[in-house]
Amino acid sequence: MVTFSKLFSDTRSALASEDAQATVRFCVASRGRNGLHRTVSIREFSVDVDEPPALGGNDKAPNPVEYALAALATCQEITYRLHADALGIPLDDVSVRLEGEIDLRGFFGAASSVRPGFQRVTGSVSFDSTASADDLARLKRVVDAHCPVLDLFSNATPVRIDIA
Repeated sequence: MVTFSKLFSDTRSALASEDAQATVRFCVASRGRNGLHRTVSIREFSVDVDEPPALGGNDKAPNPVEYALAALATCQEITYRLHADALGIPLDDVSVRLEGEIDLRGFFGAASSVRPGFQRVTGSVSFDSTASADDLARLKRVVDAHCPVLDLFSNATPVRIDIA
């Protein structure tokens, strides 16, 4: 059985010598179902998205910003898991809880000075670990530096969406 530590080490070594193979592309496609209810295809998976009634939906599934928070929480947990093993820090489990605040004036165009996205995201991470507080703080610094979705939330990413 391959351990996370071995997988991480082998992948890191391979990527260090192969720039062309270091970039991967992810793809999703979304289509309407009924009203604001959407279905997103991700590889062989299908995910439903909707809005609560207060925002015009039928509450059949989480909304896009809830999925964004879920993406951040789970990416943090996965990044903790992999980097803990790579650093030799004992970690039996990790859980992340997040909250995000959005000023709806931005989404509805009611105030041009208000961003439509999250005004702030706060949360906490909990560990089931025998590691010292110093080791967990070091792990958190490493994770915050290498978590792809945290990077999306924290830094500007060029986005271009064309009319098909």
